[in-house]
Amino acid sequence: MSEMSNFGSIIEKVFNDKKVTFDASLDNGSIESNSCDEQLRKLYRRVSLTPQAHLCPLICSLKSSKGDVSFDMVKDQRPLHGTTIYIANCELDTHFGVFHAYIFQDLISKHYIIALTYGEIHSSDTLHVRIHSSCVSSETLRGCDCDCVEQLEGAIKIIAENEKGILFYLLQEGRGAGYIGKSRDRMLVQASDDEISTFQAYHVMGLKTDHRQYENIPQVCHLLGIDASFIVLTNNPDKIKALKDHGLKISGTLPLEIEPSPFNLVYLASKAASGHTLKYIDDALIRNRSAPPEPVIPFKPHALEHAKRFIFVASYFLPMKPVDAEILLTDKQFLEIFKQNPIDQYMSAAKPVIRSYKSIRNNRFIIKIDMKNMKSYKTQNPDDPVSQLTVMPYWFTVHVYYDIVTGQEFIVLTHGTPTINDHPMVRIHGESLFNRFPLRRVTHRDKLKKSVQQIIDYGVGGIFLLTHDGRGAGFGAYVLDRMMMEENVVKSTEEAHDLIGIHYDSNDYDACMHLIKHHFPLKKIQVFMFSQSSLIRKIGYLTALKDHSLDVKNYIFLDK
Repeated sequence: MSEMSNFGSIIEKVFNDKKVTFDASLDNGSIESNSCDEQLRKLYRRVSLTPQAHLCPLICSLKSSKGDVSFDMVKDQRPLHGTTIYIANCELDTHFGVFHAYIFQDLISKHYIIALTYGEIHSSDTLHVRIHSSCVSSETLRGCDCDCVEQLEGAIKIIAENEKGILFYLLQEGRGAGYIGKSRDRMLVQASDDEISTFQAYHVMGLKTDHRQYENIPQVCHLLGIDASFIVLTNNPDKIKALKDHGLKISGTLPLEIEPSPFNLVYLASKAASGHTLKYIDDALIRNRSAPPEPVIPFKPHALEHAKRFIFVASYFLPMKPVDAEILLTDKQFLEIFKQNPIDQYMSAAKPVIRSYKSIRNNRFIIKIDMKNMKSYKTQNPDDPVSQLTVMPYWFTVHVYYDIVTGQEFIVLTHGTPTINDHPMVRIHGESLFNRFPLRRVTHRDKLKKSVQQIIDYGVGGIFLLTHDGRGAGFGAYVLDRMMMEENVVKSTEEAHDLIGIHYDSNDYDACMHLIKHHFPLKKIQVFMFSQSSLIRKIGYLTALKDHSLDVKNYIFLDK
């Protein structure tokens, strides 16, 4: 067999036995193949008739082909293109239908990329596509000072309605500047009483307006074998230009706009001023914005005195969506709202806008409202003070730390100021990227909601967010576990952990204990656990509590 025909057989094998032909009569040689991309053809033409021609089979055996990530791919194959490597895939059951998630990772930044697909994406000429950057404050922590989670859920809904499309989820917090940059932006904007915009804050901090990059998108499309043009769901013209610059075909756009609230008005106005196509923003609305409950004092980053591994970088207020339409009021707010009409009047109406109320610790009240009835009542009675209840959030203080040991960001939410007689409630909450999506099964979200609910009732507590999925093993390990379970490779998570090579719990509880002691120095706390069985299994957690001399006065089990 000649060198040329031998080379052809190797190429044919690499490209899934599809027809490959060679024309040796041409001066520069050629390769014709539906599955062999232009770069490889150029490469062959450069080296085929030179002394290095024998290297082509080596190069072809290394290179991932277009569409290598598929349902019928070889088990344990992990195709790589550019800086993007395929990790795993699994199904996601959302409120809008069953999507399929393909997980990739950038080998330089280490960020994950989720391609959440719906319907037939490989043979379609056009796909509805959303390029979405992560927002932990709205998608995980229930924050309502932006429109990110509404855009995320709105895009998933539109893709499902059109029966085919992709949502690319990129871990690019704060327009790619990371959560530290985002948190210092929030701190400065709030400290200025919104006189400084988010874009001006970035400039002051020495940051670009937008640090996001989209190089992984065409690489993911290559691995998935996607040739379609995109109808992009966005309000941002700059994003369209960036995607075109990366060679992606854009056939149109669709806006994703929500009705603004008093908490995100200024943020959305800043986006509109920067060129986003938003039509619901005007100066009259901005005058109705809602400000944080206390002044915010900006500061320079500094190490914690008793845990110098942590650099304290930012602190600001987060307005959080109330849980189950239960509104928190101080005694002063209660008296002001129900000064004209007693609360019983709103409860006994034909269409009651208030279902119940109760007094709680520290002279506060919880008012449970009927959102449907309140919406119509508010339209008919806009000047009634009770209408304000729909725009009264839970205010938490966000504290952000950079850990020089692990290189991670630690996010802590606190509520209330503890006194000597208080036992602050503490929730160490593990992140779950998939739970940022509108899933049908929301057990993980419910853990956070119940924790928030009880902290609000008690009046003092903190949520310490662990940003690594899979009990600290990372998102890659978590999705690999899920994929092996779905494919019946393993029968249990424990068996999956053995195959992956990880422990049941890899969370850095020691780091959390330092931060708990920093926020609650009296060391007398109450601890949230999901169940008694989870308490027994979390040996590392219990050991860390003991090693740091934290006195747990009560365990609160969320499954109750």
